[in-house]
Amino acid sequence: VSDLREILAAELEKIEIDADISGRPKHAYSIWQKMNRDEKDFAEIYDLNAIRVLVNSVKDCYGVLGVVHSLWKPMPGRFKDYIAMPKSNGYQSLHTTVISHSGDPIEIQIRTHEMHRFAEYGIAAHWTYKEGAALPGGSNARGTKFDERFSWLRLLMEWQKEVLDAEQFVDAVKVDIFEDEVFVFTPKGDVLNLPAGSTPVDFAYRIHTEVGHRCIGAKVNGRMVPLDYALNNGEIVEVLTTRSPHGPSRDWLNFVKSASARDRIRKWFKAQRRDENVAKGRDMLDKELRRMHRLGLTQLPEGRLEELAHQYKYGTADDFLAAVGYGELSPHAVIMKLALVPGDDGDELKSIPLIPQVEPTARVLVRGERGVFTTIASCCQPVPGDAIIGYTTRGKGVTVHRSDCVNAVNAVEKHRIVPVDWDGQATHLYPVAIKIEAWDRTGLLRDIATVVAESKVNMSAVKVDVYDDKSAVVSTTVDIDSLSQLSRLMEKLEQVRDVHTVAREVG
Repeated sequence: VSDLREILAAELEKIEIDADISGRPKHAYSIWQKMNRDEKDFAEIYDLNAIRVLVNSVKDCYGVLGVVHSLWKPMPGRFKDYIAMPKSNGYQSLHTTVISHSGDPIEIQIRTHEMHRFAEYGIAAHWTYKEGAALPGGSNARGTKFDERFSWLRLLMEWQKEVLDAEQFVDAVKVDIFEDEVFVFTPKGDVLNLPAGSTPVDFAYRIHTEVGHRCIGAKVNGRMVPLDYALNNGEIVEVLTTRSPHGPSRDWLNFVKSASARDRIRKWFKAQRRDENVAKGRDMLDKELRRMHRLGLTQLPEGRLEELAHQYKYGTADDFLAAVGYGELSPHAVIMKLALVPGDDGDELKSIPLIPQVEPTARVLVRGERGVFTTIASCCQPVPGDAIIGYTTRGKGVTVHRSDCVNAVNAVEKHRIVPVDWDGQATHLYPVAIKIEAWDRTGLLRDIATVVAESKVNMSAVKVDVYDDKSAVVSTTVDIDSLSQLSRLMEKLEQVRDVHTVAREVG
């Protein structure tokens, strides 16, 4: 790295670019993290060594880039221009990976000192740094720039105030912070960055709220596409709108990716059609309740709905149902909370915990490893939860004693004593019968089994009935450890192609 720094510094001095150049090898732990996060092999990590170049102006950034690419051959597909197309959080820099004279890949980051302060210390520190900087909302260019940088922060505060479901809030913010981005163009050539997988509806709402509300179609690179089309880098997107009052479709909430678009759609439904929202919320809760607990909303004990409304800080049951209807509350989260309230319906799901309950089992870990042959000592007969030690015995593997057992404490050959512990990673499993109704097709059962396996759930029994009208009913028993796991599994199963109903098996 030091050799490359010296070579680059000498070349920049020739063209009179003042630059601070620093370099470092990537830490072993960072490499391990990246390999796990991105599911890459070691050979696919190209930033094991990195150089950062800080200059005074944007013009110098591109000047340095030209010098770098003239000195070393750039790797195809490894150049990113975050100056022309900043990330949604305001981050700006040029990233390129080149092959050095030694044949090793090295990543080079080029940015101005101002961009570096923003990247290292965040938006709040950058706010206090600039002396004489214009206040947000000012008429000059700097004030406008601050407004752009703080717009995402203001939106985040709005979400926090309006989204009462913590899980829903985290999911919304997570998309905008951690997901990859896609860069697309307006017909006028402006660049917009959106979360990866965004659709023309996300694009429309990024332009303006009213453009989103009046969106009726979209063109990508001059051809018509469906509104749930996933946008790709470099595409030119044109939104088709109507002049008459239109409003979003409730189905858009199923495929928009950006939290801002989702928030604006929910706000529209919140302000419009209250009676429709109440009815929709009632239907959604009834469906989720029947799916999870096999009873309808009308079968809840009197006053239970009002209790739920007050728990969520709504004045009336209708306000609560309207919030579910326009998407502010998730019916899944509501039914999960309802599962914690004792009832008289006799539903066996009441005995299943909301989250997995980890408890010791009769399985023993020897030096932290599973699979070692062990036997329980007959002298003290330890049970899960007792403090234990192991003693290596010929022909019996490791004999497990209580730590206060006199036979173990007074053992002559101390070198035979090994550390053991109860396997605390095991959870209690509960068999639950599920009925899946779908249209029959080749590969249906395979797709269902794949979803179950990817959810790390065991399918202990399965039966398939196919009828003359090409409909199919898959009855299966799955071993789940919590209500939350069951609900997540059923939601994923509903997303399998041609599946239209997933519910718990009756009786």
